[in-house]
Amino acid sequence: MALSRSARLGTLATAAVSFLVIAASSAPIQGAPGIGDPYFPRLGNGGFDARHYDLDIAYAPDTGRLDGRTTLRARATQNLSTFDLDLQQLEVTRVEVDGRRAGFTRDGDEITVTPRHTLRKGHAFTVTVTYGGVPEALGGPIVFGSKYGWMRTGDGVFVACEPNAASTWFPSSDHPADKATYDIRIKAPEGLTAVSNGRLVSTYDRHGSTYTHWRESRPMATYLATATIGKFDVRTGRTPGGTPIYVAVDPVLKNGSSVDVYAVTAAATDYWSQVFGPYPFEETGAIVDDMPEAGFSLEVQSKPAYSAVRSESTIVHELAHQWFGDSVSVAQWKDIWLNEGFATYAQWLWAEHQGTRSAHDSFRAGYDSRPADSAFWQIKPADPQRDTMFASAVYQRGAMTLQVLRERIGDTAFFRLLPAWTKLHRYGNADTADFIRLAEHVSKRQLDDLFDTWLFTPGKPTL
Repeated sequence: MALSRSARLGTLATAAVSFLVIAASSAPIQGAPGIGDPYFPRLGNGGFDARHYDLDIAYAPDTGRLDGRTTLRARATQNLSTFDLDLQQLEVTRVEVDGRRAGFTRDGDEITVTPRHTLRKGHAFTVTVTYGGVPEALGGPIVFGSKYGWMRTGDGVFVACEPNAASTWFPSSDHPADKATYDIRIKAPEGLTAVSNGRLVSTYDRHGSTYTHWRESRPMATYLATATIGKFDVRTGRTPGGTPIYVAVDPVLKNGSSVDVYAVTAAATDYWSQVFGPYPFEETGAIVDDMPEAGFSLEVQSKPAYSAVRSESTIVHELAHQWFGDSVSVAQWKDIWLNEGFATYAQWLWAEHQGTRSAHDSFRAGYDSRPADSAFWQIKPADPQRDTMFASAVYQRGAMTLQVLRERIGDTAFFRLLPAWTKLHRYGNADTADFIRLAEHVSKRQLDDLFDTWLFTPGKPTL
């Protein structure tokens, strides 16, 4: 049967549309290589939501070699024919998606995974990556000029990864906006202790190695994960308030400090539970390692990591982070004052609690000691820029902001605000605008001028 000219044109048009539909449906649908953070554009990954990491690593301190197998459970938030993972330096030897071998390519720190079939939006999937090599610590100006991440020690490794070093030892969506739960299994030479997040599930020795399994059942940002290995004296128990506690101290340091890490950790955990709301994790504690090259401590989830025994004030700072930073995490790294300003203010509250100095006096000491032309006042705490995201102004001016807020709205509203914040965003993420909104809601006052002056405007504010 012959077709008329108009019918033939209609058929051709239909065929062309069909071809375009087929071509469009077969075009690669790639998840973004970054989560959209302006400070770290390629950190994290788009197209999926991380749900659970199963980390299985073996570390040889004598050679520095790490061999790992990471399985990530995730949910596709869009159709995906490819997606990315973050991994720095280490060599990938195999990738599987849903138990079937997948293709992968590499562009610097980005691993692009191509599963055999497109992952449909809403599909729960697993990706397993086998990898190995010698992890290297990161450096540069960000963390006080110190090295950070995977740092070798004389008897093992000290692992403290804020802000962007988790991907130096396991493939991940390495941004705090993509939190997940964890199982972390560590193989190390017998005689060494491996300490990680959450609670200890099991530990046993076999054929000259010690196998340790830790489980963090609460959502955790990647940078808070640790696998610190070394010789430790371990003390366990419960705080007076009933929270399980696990404190590991390098024996080299144990007798060289006047700070009782166990006692201060227990007391601060219980006190902050009264001020900030219920303790958000299954266990509290500390990891105290002999690591002089790291001039910092980190709020590792459930067990802050200290590169030495610093001071009581440092311990209460890192424990306050369990609420401000760990349970309630930043939405983007520019919001870092929500972590550091709050933890610094907690130090002022602790001194007030101990009766040594009021928070107001701590505020005035910091304010009065810095002249108006000091570079300190040029940092905007709510957007400090990447290389100065841990500048002292983020800590101190952030804490000053909270004291000015407290004096503006009064103690009753202020001490309702803190636990309201940790409850509203428990195990989630939040930003500065969220905090301002809640502060205005709780206090029933308009506060834009206060926050604009103290967080967003360079220069020394007038009291």
